[in-house]
Amino acid sequence: MKITAVRAAWLRASIPPDRQHRSDFGLNDSFNTCLIEIDTDAGLTGLGEAKVGVGNLGNYAALVALVHAELTPLLVGRDPRDVTALWEAVYNGTRAHYATREGRTFPIVGRRGITISALSGVDIALWDLLGKSLGQPVWRLLGGRFRDRVPAYASGGWAPVGGVGKQLRQYVERGHRAVKMRVGLQDRSVDDSAARVREARQSLGPDVALMVDAHGTWSVREAQRFARKVADCDLAWLEEPVSPDNVAGQAEVRAATDIPIAAGETEQTRFAFRDLIEARAVDILQPDVAIAGGITETLRIGALAATHGLTMAPHLWGGAVLFASGLHLAVATPCVTTLEFSRGENPLLHDLTEEPFELVDGHVLAPDRPGLGLTLDRDFVRSITVPV
Repeated sequence: MKITAVRAAWLRASIPPDRQHRSDFGLNDSFNTCLIEIDTDAGLTGLGEAKVGVGNLGNYAALVALVHAELTPLLVGRDPRDVTALWEAVYNGTRAHYATREGRTFPIVGRRGITISALSGVDIALWDLLGKSLGQPVWRLLGGRFRDRVPAYASGGWAPVGGVGKQLRQYVERGHRAVKMRVGLQDRSVDDSAARVREARQSLGPDVALMVDAHGTWSVREAQRFARKVADCDLAWLEEPVSPDNVAGQAEVRAATDIPIAAGETEQTRFAFRDLIEARAVDILQPDVAIAGGITETLRIGALAATHGLTMAPHLWGGAVLFASGLHLAVATPCVTTLEFSRGENPLLHDLTEEPFELVDGHVLAPDRPGLGLTLDRDFVRSITVPV
């Protein structure tokens, strides 16, 4: 089997005004991503997703151009089932033969950023193709079914004091047993964030897990103050308390509280996660499969987590292909204990494919269809493709 074409498309799905929300990233008026499709001479097509920004942000024209101009020549004519070899070919470029001979990396200059995002989408599509070629779900190829259903937490919680408790209760009424809310500079102050968390805990009661996400917006001292103020709220984790550029500062926050620290949604490759772990700055690793290096690299990140007694909760704020990738990883990987289930309005999660992601008693079930198990709604794809 040979690759005959690699296609990338910028997808932008608008959100109706009455379903938009605002956070520190601005108004969430759309969802954007890059859809990758890899065609083969066997008539099979693999689906991938690559990301360069938060859902409402990101201009994907450069990513589309990179896939077509730089990655396609490396991939066309190759066997898509050689997933690791193709990952290394893209990551190491003209020195890939050294990587093969020496057994270590010789990365290209652009070993972070848009190149790894593009590689992430390609890698996901290759795994989808491998599963389809063998008639097996991707999780079977990742080591088999470790669990047949995965707990999914509701990711949302933007409402202010007086409304956030009700908002989170709605997620519980939809079947979730764990919920995540936003805090940080979207609020008026640390005290305001703490008040919203207290309202959330009071509304949810003691039996629903509660996580908070500061989007990396606090200073070290602000994050430490917040952790002290909510110490009795039994938080499952505090996500991105400070800027991802301040690893030492995040380690200070972690050392000052027993609230687990989650981070990593913007990090790329296992090497960045190694640095987080070595700095003692994290308890829960959160690689985004469409950013960090695809399924291949996220497996390696998971091995790092397990080696150090940590857990992994993939960042899945994106489209259906990304969510499916995280689901298959969670089914097969022991240290992946939960999935992020977007509860903001997200057409790319719910309308992009024919197969819905359904919550059953707070869990998402392991799919049994070949590959990622997704069928694109072609009419919808055409309607939201941005010309570049």
